Amino acid sequence: MLNRIINSLEEGIICILLAAMTLEVFIEVVMRYGFGTGVMWGEELTLHLSAWMVLFGVSYGLKVGSHIGVDALVKILPPLARKIVGGVAICACLFYCALFIEGAWVYLHKVYSIGLELDDMPIPKWIAHSILLIGMVMIAWRLLQLLWGIFTGKNEGFVLTDEAKESMRLAKETAQAAGTGGESK
Repeated sequence: MLNRIINSLEEGIICILLAAMTLEVFIEVVMRYGFGTGVMWGEELTLHLSAWMVLFGVSYGLKVGSHIGVDALVKILPPLARKIVGGVAICACLFYCALFIEGAWVYLHKVYSIGLELDDMPIPKWIAHSILLIGMVMIAWRLLQLLWGIFTGKNEGFVLTDEAKESMRLAKETAQAAGTGGESK
């Protein structure tokens, strides 16, 4: 239940961020090139929207297995060794997340204590930069799910996109759609 709520929330936030950023950039371009004006805070808003989208996107990419990885060596290992290497890699990533989460917590606390606002918008800086903490917690959550998948036998490590396999599949589908059946003449 909690996982479904997190998934829906994450996907919804990514959609809203993408739509808001696209709309803001479109309006800014029209205002600058069409009317010779713009809003002072447009660049800062785009920067923060994209930062939020990137960190939510990393978490989402871990969930759906869309990250690209160099796993040629890992693929030739026996299944148990793949699980061990995957588990160690995930634990290293979790350690990095823990360091980043602690650093983000300290940073956000200091910025909150000082009471800083963004340069061009009257928004507290700690709110705008809270994605550092939120994003890393989401990434850690996804990494813990991957680690659990290794322990339960569902995964052997990171779920990664296999670009070579995907390219071959797309080439075959394209050839079949063109009527050649993917066979050479």
